[in-house]
Amino acid sequence: MTFNKLTIDDIEVSGRRVLIRVDFNVPLADGEVSDSTRIEATLPTLRRLMERGGRLVLMSHLGRPKGGIDPALSLRPVAERLQGMLGSPVVFAGSCVGEESLEAASRLDDRGVMLLENLRFNPGEEANDPEFSKALAGLGEVYVNDAFGSAHRAHASTVGVTRHFNQCAAGYLMARELEYLGNALADPAHPFVAVLGGAKISGKIDVIEALRMKVDHLLIGGGMAFTFLAARGYRVGESLLDEERLDMAKNLLEAAEAGRGAPIHLPVDVVVAEKMEPDVPYQVVPVDAIPGDMAGFDIGNATLEQWRPMIGSAQTIVWNGPLGVFEIPPFNAATVELARMIADATDRGAISIIGGGDSAAAVAAIELTDRMSHVSTGGGASLEFLEGNELPGVAALSDCR
Repeated sequence: MTFNKLTIDDIEVSGRRVLIRVDFNVPLADGEVSDSTRIEATLPTLRRLMERGGRLVLMSHLGRPKGGIDPALSLRPVAERLQGMLGSPVVFAGSCVGEESLEAASRLDDRGVMLLENLRFNPGEEANDPEFSKALAGLGEVYVNDAFGSAHRAHASTVGVTRHFNQCAAGYLMARELEYLGNALADPAHPFVAVLGGAKISGKIDVIEALRMKVDHLLIGGGMAFTFLAARGYRVGESLLDEERLDMAKNLLEAAEAGRGAPIHLPVDVVVAEKMEPDVPYQVVPVDAIPGDMAGFDIGNATLEQWRPMIGSAQTIVWNGPLGVFEIPPFNAATVELARMIADATDRGAISIIGGGDSAAAVAAIELTDRMSHVSTGGGASLEFLEGNELPGVAALSDCR
Protein backbone atom coordinates (compact mmCIF):
# COMPACT_ATOMS: atom_id res chain seq x y z
CA MET A 1 0.00 0.00 0.00
CA THR A 2 1.42 3.36 -1.02
CA PHE A 3 1.51 5.96 1.75
CA ASN A 4 0.72 9.22 -0.03
CA LYS A 5 0.81 11.70 2.85
CA LEU A 6 3.54 14.16 3.75
CA THR A 7 5.84 13.01 6.53
CA ILE A 8 8.16 15.04 8.72
CA ASP A 9 10.95 14.41 6.21
CA ASP A 10 9.01 16.50 3.67
CA ILE A 11 8.61 19.68 5.72
CA GLU A 12 10.91 22.50 6.81
CA VAL A 13 10.97 22.87 10.59
CA SER A 14 14.16 24.76 11.46
CA GLY A 15 13.28 27.76 13.64
CA ARG A 16 9.57 27.03 13.31
CA ARG A 17 7.03 26.07 15.95
CA VAL A 18 5.82 22.54 15.17
CA LEU A 19 2.43 21.72 16.66
CA ILE A 20 2.45 17.95 17.22
CA ARG A 21 -0.47 15.72 18.16
CA VAL A 22 0.98 12.83 20.16
CA ASP A 23 -0.69 9.98 22.01
CA PHE A 24 0.40 10.31 25.62
CA ASN A 25 -2.75 8.63 26.94
CA VAL A 26 -0.69 6.57 29.37
CA PRO A 27 -1.58 4.90 32.67
CA LEU A 28 -0.79 6.77 35.88
CA ALA A 29 -0.26 5.31 39.36
CA ASP A 30 0.27 7.45 42.45
CA GLY A 31 0.79 10.53 40.30
CA GLU A 32 3.47 8.97 38.09
CA VAL A 33 3.53 7.33 34.67
CA SER A 34 3.36 3.56 35.18
CA ASP A 35 3.84 2.55 31.53
CA SER A 36 5.76 4.81 29.15
CA THR A 37 5.38 2.65 26.02
CA ARG A 38 3.37 5.26 24.13
CA ILE A 39 5.81 8.01 25.04
CA GLU A 40 8.74 5.92 23.87
CA ALA A 41 6.98 5.14 20.59
CA THR A 42 6.96 8.78 19.52
CA LEU A 43 10.56 9.62 20.57
CA PRO A 44 12.03 9.00 17.08
CA THR A 45 9.72 11.68 15.65
CA LEU A 46 10.45 14.15 18.43
CA ARG A 47 14.22 13.62 18.31
CA ARG A 48 14.33 14.01 14.54
CA LEU A 49 12.37 17.27 14.68
CA MET A 50 14.64 18.54 17.46
CA GLU A 51 17.77 17.62 15.48
CA ARG A 52 16.46 19.73 12.61
CA GLY A 53 15.92 22.77 14.81
CA GLY A 54 12.17 22.56 15.33
CA ARG A 55 10.44 24.18 18.29
CA LEU A 56 8.08 21.49 19.51
CA VAL A 57 4.61 22.17 20.94
CA LEU A 58 3.09 18.84 21.95
CA MET A 59 -0.57 18.15 22.64
CA SER A 60 -2.39 15.04 23.84
CA HIS A 61 -5.40 13.83 25.74
CA LEU A 62 -5.30 11.66 28.85
CA GLY A 63 -8.23 9.60 30.05
CA ARG A 64 -11.84 10.76 29.97
CA PRO A 65 -12.23 13.94 32.04
CA LYS A 66 -15.58 14.70 30.31
CA GLY A 67 -14.78 18.22 29.19
CA GLY A 68 -13.79 19.51 32.62
CA ILE A 69 -10.59 19.85 34.65
CA ASP A 70 -9.64 16.76 36.62
CA PRO A 71 -6.31 17.16 38.47
CA ALA A 72 -5.88 13.37 38.55
CA LEU A 73 -5.68 13.41 34.74
CA SER A 74 -3.15 16.22 34.37
CA LEU A 75 -0.34 15.65 31.87
CA ARG A 76 2.24 17.18 34.22
CA PRO A 77 3.62 13.75 35.26
CA VAL A 78 3.92 12.92 31.56
CA ALA A 79 5.97 16.07 30.95
CA GLU A 80 8.31 15.02 33.75
CA ARG A 81 8.71 11.51 32.33
CA LEU A 82 9.22 12.84 28.80
CA GLN A 83 11.92 15.19 30.04
CA GLY A 84 13.84 12.27 31.51
CA MET A 85 13.45 10.18 28.37
CA LEU A 86 14.49 12.98 26.02
CA GLY A 87 17.31 14.17 28.25
CA SER A 88 16.18 17.70 27.48
CA PRO A 89 13.97 20.24 29.31
CA VAL A 90 10.23 20.04 28.69
CA VAL A 91 8.14 23.11 29.48
CA PHE A 92 4.67 22.29 30.82
CA ALA A 93 1.85 24.66 29.96
CA GLY A 94 -0.94 24.57 32.52
CA SER A 95 -3.60 25.08 29.86
CA CYS A 96 -4.19 24.05 26.25
CA VAL A 97 -4.90 27.51 24.90
CA GLY A 98 -4.78 31.10 26.12
CA GLU A 99 -2.13 33.68 26.93
CA GLU A 100 -0.01 31.36 29.08
CA SER A 101 0.33 28.81 26.30
CA LEU A 102 0.94 31.43 23.60
CA GLU A 103 3.68 33.12 25.63
CA ALA A 104 5.36 29.82 26.49
CA ALA A 105 5.29 28.76 22.83
CA SER A 106 6.73 32.07 21.67
CA ARG A 107 9.63 31.73 24.10
CA LEU A 108 10.71 28.33 22.78
CA ASP A 109 14.18 28.18 21.27
CA ASP A 110 15.26 25.84 18.49
CA ARG A 111 15.12 22.25 19.82
CA GLY A 112 12.87 23.42 22.66
CA VAL A 113 9.94 21.25 23.78
CA MET A 114 6.66 22.17 25.40
CA LEU A 115 3.69 19.99 26.42
CA LEU A 116 0.18 21.41 26.73
CA GLU A 117 -2.23 20.38 29.46
CA ASN A 118 -4.80 17.65 28.75
CA LEU A 119 -6.76 18.58 25.63
CA ARG A 120 -9.93 17.02 26.98
CA PHE A 121 -10.04 19.48 29.84
CA ASN A 122 -11.61 21.70 27.16
CA PRO A 123 -14.97 20.47 25.75
CA GLY A 124 -13.99 21.95 22.39
CA GLU A 125 -11.55 19.07 21.78
CA GLU A 126 -14.03 16.23 21.42
CA ALA A 127 -16.63 18.53 19.85
CA ASN A 128 -14.11 19.50 17.13
CA ASP A 129 -15.01 23.10 17.94
CA PRO A 130 -13.80 25.57 15.28
CA GLU A 131 -12.74 28.22 17.80
CA PHE A 132 -10.79 25.76 19.91
CA SER A 133 -9.17 24.37 16.75
CA LYS A 134 -8.16 27.88 15.69
CA ALA A 135 -6.72 28.63 19.12
CA LEU A 136 -4.63 25.45 19.05
CA ALA A 137 -3.41 26.24 15.54
CA GLY A 138 -2.17 29.59 16.76
CA LEU A 139 0.50 27.80 18.77
CA GLY A 140 2.30 26.43 15.70
CA GLU A 141 3.47 27.20 12.19
CA VAL A 142 3.39 23.66 10.84
CA TYR A 143 1.38 20.64 12.02
CA VAL A 144 2.41 17.02 12.63
CA ASN A 145 0.19 14.14 13.71
CA ASP A 146 2.00 11.20 15.32
CA ALA A 147 -1.00 9.95 17.31
CA PHE A 148 -2.27 6.95 15.40
CA GLY A 149 -4.24 5.88 18.45
CA SER A 150 -6.44 8.97 18.06
CA ALA A 151 -6.56 9.08 14.26
CA HIS A 152 -10.04 7.54 14.17
CA ARG A 153 -11.44 10.51 16.12
CA ALA A 154 -12.53 13.67 14.30
CA HIS A 155 -11.49 15.95 17.14
CA ALA A 156 -10.12 19.49 17.19
CA SER A 157 -6.49 18.36 17.58
CA THR A 158 -6.69 15.72 14.84
CA VAL A 159 -8.96 17.29 12.21
CA GLY A 160 -10.18 20.79 13.02
CA VAL A 161 -6.71 22.20 13.57
CA THR A 162 -5.47 21.01 10.17
CA ARG A 163 -7.68 23.54 8.35
CA HIS A 164 -5.38 26.32 9.59
CA PHE A 165 -2.10 24.95 8.16
CA ASN A 166 -0.71 24.73 4.67
CA GLN A 167 1.30 21.64 5.58
CA CYS A 168 0.09 18.81 7.81
CA ALA A 169 2.48 15.87 8.03
CA ALA A 170 2.62 12.42 9.58
CA GLY A 171 5.22 11.55 12.18
CA TYR A 172 7.28 8.39 11.94
CA LEU A 173 4.99 6.42 14.25
CA MET A 174 1.89 7.32 12.25
CA ALA A 175 3.60 6.41 8.97
CA ARG A 176 4.85 3.10 10.37
CA GLU A 177 1.41 2.12 11.68
CA LEU A 178 -0.23 2.84 8.33
CA GLU A 179 2.50 1.05 6.40
CA TYR A 180 2.17 -2.21 8.35
CA LEU A 181 -1.62 -2.21 8.58
CA GLY A 182 -1.99 -1.03 5.00
CA ASN A 183 0.27 -3.75 3.62
CA ALA A 184 -1.59 -6.37 5.66
CA LEU A 185 -4.79 -5.41 3.86
CA ALA A 186 -3.49 -4.56 0.41
CA ASP A 187 -0.72 -7.06 -0.26
CA PRO A 188 -0.31 -9.66 2.50
CA ALA A 189 2.01 -12.62 2.21
CA HIS A 190 0.08 -15.91 2.42
CA PRO A 191 -0.90 -17.95 4.33
CA PHE A 192 -2.60 -15.02 6.11
CA VAL A 193 -4.04 -15.79 9.55
CA ALA A 194 -6.17 -13.44 11.65
CA VAL A 195 -6.79 -14.06 15.35
CA LEU A 196 -9.64 -12.10 16.90
CA GLY A 197 -10.47 -12.14 20.59
CA GLY A 198 -11.78 -9.75 23.17
CA ALA A 199 -15.00 -9.62 25.11
CA LYS A 200 -17.72 -8.51 22.73
CA ILE A 201 -18.59 -9.59 19.22
CA SER A 202 -20.26 -6.23 18.50
CA GLY A 203 -16.92 -4.46 18.24
CA LYS A 204 -15.44 -7.04 15.88
CA ILE A 205 -18.25 -7.87 13.43
CA ASP A 206 -17.10 -5.33 10.86
CA VAL A 207 -13.50 -6.52 11.21
CA ILE A 208 -14.58 -10.12 10.65
CA GLU A 209 -16.53 -9.06 7.56
CA ALA A 210 -13.54 -7.13 6.22
CA LEU A 211 -10.95 -9.82 6.90
CA ARG A 212 -12.80 -13.03 6.08
CA MET A 213 -12.41 -12.51 2.32
CA LYS A 214 -8.70 -11.65 2.67
CA VAL A 215 -7.32 -14.20 5.13
CA ASP A 216 -6.76 -17.94 4.80
CA HIS A 217 -7.82 -18.73 8.38
CA LEU A 218 -9.87 -16.77 10.92
CA LEU A 219 -9.38 -17.87 14.54
CA ILE A 220 -11.97 -16.70 17.08
CA GLY A 221 -11.33 -16.61 20.83
CA GLY A 222 -12.13 -14.40 23.78
CA GLY A 223 -15.55 -13.74 25.21
CA MET A 224 -17.05 -13.24 21.78
CA ALA A 225 -16.34 -16.90 20.89
CA PHE A 226 -19.28 -17.92 23.08
CA THR A 227 -21.74 -16.05 20.87
CA PHE A 228 -20.41 -18.03 17.90
CA LEU A 229 -20.57 -21.28 19.89
CA ALA A 230 -24.17 -20.52 20.86
CA ALA A 231 -24.95 -19.76 17.22
CA ARG A 232 -23.62 -23.22 16.41
CA GLY A 233 -26.05 -24.75 18.92
CA TYR A 234 -23.86 -25.23 22.00
CA ARG A 235 -25.02 -24.36 25.50
CA VAL A 236 -22.58 -21.86 26.98
CA GLY A 237 -23.70 -21.74 30.62
CA GLU A 238 -23.08 -18.38 32.26
CA SER A 239 -20.54 -17.31 29.62
CA LEU A 240 -20.67 -13.91 27.98
CA LEU A 241 -23.35 -14.02 25.28
CA ASP A 242 -24.49 -11.30 22.90
CA GLU A 243 -27.97 -12.52 22.03
CA GLU A 244 -28.59 -9.63 19.64
CA ARG A 245 -25.66 -10.83 17.48
CA LEU A 246 -26.58 -14.53 17.38
CA ASP A 247 -28.16 -14.36 13.92
CA MET A 248 -25.21 -12.38 12.61
CA ALA A 249 -22.76 -14.93 14.00
CA LYS A 250 -24.81 -17.77 12.51
CA ASN A 251 -24.77 -16.09 9.09
CA LEU A 252 -21.00 -15.67 9.23
CA LEU A 253 -20.52 -19.31 10.15
CA GLU A 254 -22.84 -20.48 7.38
CA ALA A 255 -21.02 -18.32 4.83
CA ALA A 256 -17.66 -19.74 5.91
CA GLU A 257 -18.94 -23.31 5.82
CA ALA A 258 -20.30 -22.71 2.31
CA GLY A 259 -16.86 -21.60 1.16
CA ARG A 260 -17.66 -17.89 1.00
CA GLY A 261 -14.60 -16.51 2.70
CA ALA A 262 -12.04 -18.05 5.03
CA PRO A 263 -12.90 -20.90 7.38
CA ILE A 264 -13.76 -19.73 10.88
CA HIS A 265 -12.05 -21.75 13.63
CA LEU A 266 -13.79 -21.72 17.01
CA PRO A 267 -12.51 -23.15 20.32
CA VAL A 268 -12.99 -26.89 20.89
CA ASP A 269 -12.37 -26.61 24.63
CA VAL A 270 -12.63 -23.82 27.19
CA VAL A 271 -11.56 -22.98 30.72
CA VAL A 272 -14.61 -22.57 32.98
CA ALA A 273 -15.11 -21.42 36.56
CA GLU A 274 -17.92 -20.19 38.78
CA LYS A 275 -16.47 -16.69 39.03
CA MET A 276 -13.82 -14.50 37.47
CA GLU A 277 -11.34 -14.13 40.31
CA PRO A 278 -7.62 -14.88 40.67
CA ASP A 279 -6.67 -18.49 41.34
CA VAL A 280 -10.24 -19.80 41.63
CA PRO A 281 -10.92 -23.52 41.02
CA TYR A 282 -11.41 -24.15 37.31
CA GLN A 283 -12.02 -26.90 34.79
CA VAL A 284 -11.09 -27.40 31.16
CA VAL A 285 -14.08 -28.85 29.30
CA PRO A 286 -15.07 -29.52 25.69
CA VAL A 287 -17.36 -26.87 24.24
CA ASP A 288 -20.25 -29.34 24.26
CA ALA A 289 -19.92 -29.87 28.02
CA ILE A 290 -19.94 -26.37 29.55
CA PRO A 291 -21.68 -26.62 32.95
CA GLY A 292 -24.83 -24.52 33.23
CA ASP A 293 -23.64 -22.78 36.40
CA MET A 294 -20.18 -21.88 35.09
CA ALA A 295 -18.75 -19.37 32.62
CA GLY A 296 -15.92 -19.68 30.14
CA PHE A 297 -12.99 -17.33 30.78
CA ASP A 298 -10.29 -18.72 28.46
CA ILE A 299 -9.78 -21.24 25.69
CA GLY A 300 -8.16 -24.59 26.32
CA ASN A 301 -4.98 -26.33 25.26
CA ALA A 302 -6.69 -28.62 22.72
CA THR A 303 -7.78 -25.52 20.82
CA LEU A 304 -4.27 -24.09 20.89
CA GLU A 305 -2.86 -27.33 19.55
CA GLN A 306 -5.33 -27.21 16.64
CA TRP A 307 -4.31 -23.63 15.93
CA ARG A 308 -0.56 -24.14 16.33
CA PRO A 309 0.09 -25.44 12.75
CA MET A 310 -1.87 -22.54 11.24
CA ILE A 311 0.13 -19.98 13.22
CA GLY A 312 3.37 -21.82 12.55
CA SER A 313 2.95 -21.87 8.77
CA ALA A 314 1.55 -18.33 8.45
CA GLN A 315 3.44 -15.64 6.57
CA THR A 316 1.19 -12.82 7.81
CA ILE A 317 -0.51 -12.79 11.22
CA VAL A 318 -2.88 -10.13 12.54
CA TRP A 319 -3.96 -10.47 16.18
CA ASN A 320 -6.49 -8.25 17.93
CA GLY A 321 -7.98 -9.10 21.31
CA PRO A 322 -6.91 -11.53 24.09
CA LEU A 323 -8.17 -15.12 24.12
CA GLY A 324 -9.22 -14.96 27.76
CA VAL A 325 -9.26 -12.69 30.78
CA PHE A 326 -5.50 -12.25 30.56
CA GLU A 327 -5.28 -9.89 33.53
CA ILE A 328 -6.46 -12.64 35.89
CA PRO A 329 -4.55 -15.92 36.26
CA PRO A 330 -5.32 -18.70 35.48
CA PHE A 331 -7.35 -17.23 32.61
CA ASN A 332 -4.27 -15.74 30.92
CA ALA A 333 -2.68 -19.03 29.82
CA ALA A 334 -4.02 -19.17 26.26
CA THR A 335 -3.18 -15.54 25.53
CA VAL A 336 0.38 -16.07 26.80
CA GLU A 337 0.84 -19.21 24.71
CA LEU A 338 -0.62 -17.57 21.59
CA ALA A 339 1.81 -14.66 22.00
CA ARG A 340 4.70 -17.14 22.18
CA MET A 341 3.45 -18.98 19.10
CA ILE A 342 3.25 -15.73 17.14
CA ALA A 343 6.70 -14.64 18.35
CA ASP A 344 8.14 -17.98 17.20
CA ALA A 345 6.45 -17.58 13.80
CA THR A 346 7.91 -14.08 13.54
CA ASP A 347 11.37 -15.43 14.30
CA ARG A 348 10.89 -17.80 11.35
CA GLY A 349 10.08 -14.90 9.01
CA ALA A 350 6.36 -14.19 9.34
CA ILE A 351 5.05 -10.62 9.52
CA SER A 352 3.15 -10.25 12.80
CA ILE A 353 0.90 -7.29 13.55
CA ILE A 354 -0.53 -6.92 17.04
CA GLY A 355 -3.57 -4.68 16.93
CA GLY A 356 -3.07 -2.48 19.97
CA GLY A 357 -5.16 -2.26 23.14
CA ASP A 358 -5.30 -5.35 25.34
CA SER A 359 -3.35 -7.48 22.85
CA ALA A 360 -0.44 -5.04 22.96
CA ALA A 361 -0.63 -4.93 26.76
CA ALA A 362 -0.55 -8.71 26.96
CA VAL A 363 2.48 -8.94 24.67
CA ALA A 364 4.26 -6.27 26.69
CA ALA A 365 3.44 -7.98 29.99
CA ILE A 366 5.31 -11.12 28.93
CA GLU A 367 8.10 -9.09 27.30
CA LEU A 368 7.56 -10.27 23.73
CA THR A 369 7.04 -6.89 22.09
CA ASP A 370 10.50 -6.89 20.50
CA ARG A 371 9.84 -10.26 18.86
CA MET A 372 6.79 -9.01 16.96
CA SER A 373 7.06 -7.23 13.61
CA HIS A 374 4.74 -4.44 14.68
CA VAL A 375 2.73 -3.72 17.83
CA SER A 376 0.15 -1.04 17.19
CA THR A 377 -0.30 1.83 19.63
CA GLY A 378 -3.96 2.26 18.70
CA GLY A 379 -6.55 -0.38 19.52
CA GLY A 380 -9.63 1.45 18.26
CA ALA A 381 -7.79 3.03 15.35
CA SER A 382 -6.32 -0.28 14.20
CA LEU A 383 -9.77 -1.88 14.30
CA GLU A 384 -11.25 0.94 12.23
CA PHE A 385 -8.42 0.62 9.73
CA LEU A 386 -8.77 -3.15 9.48
CA GLU A 387 -12.48 -2.64 8.81
CA GLY A 388 -11.45 -0.63 5.76
CA ASN A 389 -12.67 2.69 7.12
CA GLU A 390 -10.94 5.97 6.38
CA LEU A 391 -9.40 7.48 9.52
CA PRO A 392 -10.32 11.18 9.84
CA GLY A 393 -6.95 12.09 11.36
CA VAL A 394 -5.13 10.53 8.42
CA ALA A 395 -7.42 11.92 5.75
CA ALA A 396 -6.81 15.42 7.13
CA LEU A 397 -3.04 15.24 6.47
CA SER A 398 -1.54 16.84 3.37
CA ASP A 399 -1.17 14.63 0.29
CA CYS A 400 2.17 14.26 -1.38
CA ARG A 401 2.43 16.30 -4.56
